[in-house]
Amino acid sequence: MLLTIDVGNTNITMGIYHQDELVASFRMTTKTPRTSDELGFLLCNMMITKGINPDDIEAVIISSVVPKIMYSLTSSIRKYLHREPMIIGPGIKTGIRIQSDNPKEVGADRIVNVAAAYHTYQKACLVIDFGTATTYDYVSDEGVFEYTVISPGIEIAAQALVSQTAKLPDIEIKKPASILAKNTIQGMQAGLVYGYIGQVEYTIKKIQEELKQKMMVIATGGLGRMIAPETKLIDLYDPDLAYRGMKIIFEKNREVFNHEH
Repeated sequence: MLLTIDVGNTNITMGIYHQDELVASFRMTTKTPRTSDELGFLLCNMMITKGINPDDIEAVIISSVVPKIMYSLTSSIRKYLHREPMIIGPGIKTGIRIQSDNPKEVGADRIVNVAAAYHTYQKACLVIDFGTATTYDYVSDEGVFEYTVISPGIEIAAQALVSQTAKLPDIEIKKPASILAKNTIQGMQAGLVYGYIGQVEYTIKKIQEELKQKMMVIATGGLGRMIAPETKLIDLYDPDLAYRGMKIIFEKNREVFNHEH
């Protein structure tokens, strides 16, 4: 079995593959500081509750945008799973070419998403990842990762609205039945969700206009589940895109990695 770990700014999400099937997934928060023993204990117990024996994990691959957690995380994998994790970074083969002003600045999470989208559909794609930030990443028909747009995530927008005003309350992020709100909470929900849908649609249209082409538009990330059904400009929502991207990258590097370790 292959354990894929996606370390984001808000959550650590994990998916387990048995051959080509994703058999389990789970998540924990990133922001709680944990020792390697705490992480190892949580990892093993989450697997056991899903009916998976930790001893059956044959390999581990990590995509991370949070450097400060990596020492504890990699130590926990070595101590509790007895595996050397493959870490996505410079020198790893991905199956795509990064053509940007500074390729080293491109986060592993975005490389994983774009690799999965291009490998799966073999054509130009725009991947929108609704995470802590919302990223729009374009990969061409030739598999070149060329352009990106980054905006505050919807949760960041909600937190800013509450923290920078004196009287606006914390709210649940959900779409109200109508944009014509009659109270403060629904008004905030309408502004956040309908406003965000508008931002997403305009950004997609502007990218397509400047590139003079249509492309497949794929949404992923937790809040993509809420936004994707609200616009016809998003072709599909794929919550498992990052796991699949890590599996693809693992397969491309397995032979060399096994030889070195």
